[in-house]
Amino acid sequence: MKLIAAFAAASAMALTLQGCTAAGAVAGGAIGHEVSDGSAAGTIGGAAVGGIIGHEIGKD
Repeated sequence: MKLIAAFAAASAMALTLQGCTAAGAVAGGAIGHEVSDGSAAGTIGGAAVGGIIGHEIGKD
């Protein structure tokens, strides 16, 4: 249930900010944190992957 709430909040933020790098990093970090049961590596890895995805989506 926590994962669903984190994903919903992160998705809403990403849609509001229209897919920029920061929104992707926040969303990825939140999801990585929940999926890895709070490990630092999971959070940082999720933020990195989310930031890359957000950056690519935000390109014109």
